[in-house]
Amino acid sequence: MARETGVYRRPNSRYWWINATLPNGKRIRQSAGTEIREEAEAYLTKLKHEAYLESYLGVKPKRSWQEAVVRYLQLKSSLKDIKKQHRMCYSLHPYLGNLMLSDINGDAIWDIAQRFLKKGNKPATVNRYLALIRGVLRMARDEWQWLDSIPRVKLLPGEVERDRWLTRQEADRLIAACSGTQAALVRFALATGCRASEITGLEWNRVDLERGTAWLNQTKNGTPRGVPLNIDAINVLEEQIGKHERYCFVFRGKPIRWGLTNSNWKSAIKETGLEGLRFHDLRHTWASWHRQAGTSCDELKELGGWKSRSMVDRYAKYATEHLAVAASRIELGQRENVLELSHFRHTQKQTG
Repeated sequence: MARETGVYRRPNSRYWWINATLPNGKRIRQSAGTEIREEAEAYLTKLKHEAYLESYLGVKPKRSWQEAVVRYLQLKSSLKDIKKQHRMCYSLHPYLGNLMLSDINGDAIWDIAQRFLKKGNKPATVNRYLALIRGVLRMARDEWQWLDSIPRVKLLPGEVERDRWLTRQEADRLIAACSGTQAALVRFALATGCRASEITGLEWNRVDLERGTAWLNQTKNGTPRGVPLNIDAINVLEEQIGKHERYCFVFRGKPIRWGLTNSNWKSAIKETGLEGLRFHDLRHTWASWHRQAGTSCDELKELGGWKSRSMVDRYAKYATEHLAVAASRIELGQRENVLELSHFRHTQKQTG
């Protein structure tokens, strides 16, 4: 039996259905989402019109924010913080859920920022939402070609960048105040710069102590990477041998499923007077130490598994070796480099 074309009914559905070939050659078979035939026919006419504009005039069909969010979350599904991404998209739905991408302009984005601020959110929190909007729009333009242009999404000023890192003496005090597994976790984080989840998920079959290398399959951005192990990291791992067949770091013989800022961590922080220190600050400490020791930003980017150079440039201020020659040009012993010119001195021609 030949399938009906155009707008038709299905015995098992109360909605009208569409079966048609559009002017661009695309075949569609889908529900019209309405029980009224006239509305279904109007919807089919709209699809044909958009396909004609796209095929013959190069006009891109309009796409909605909801369509973009669905594809964005599918592409980001492997990320560790995907649940957070879902929550943020859900919070943005009341403001963008009914808009087409082409309708999202600077005024709409400004309004969202102001509404979030009025709710008591700090600029840093609002910027996370603005960055998400910017990311979705950029993917729609650059990767999916749904848009030719997008509005500029500028983050709010006033966000204070966290700049917390430990000195060697503070790190030694922290390690001494921690006990057992917690101390090992801190030492390994300071030696490798690995994130908490990367450390607790590290398995022995991904570690080669002889070559001094570990391979991480659970990273924040979802991309596996190798980690070179220095002697400090190797020493920590050697101390863990025999405690578990699969995982490198365990607590009382079981894999670590809890957060690393537990009661032992809090007690150590209180004892050492390092209030406000987070476990992730150990990664900042590791990166800061590297820059102070002369590790270049490009080397640090690869060591830490960052995808963009901008994430590493924040540590550039800790290394000034490349400016040493410039700084020495006006030392007291280099007076010949500075011309002896008097300020505001003018030579006037004397008249007799």
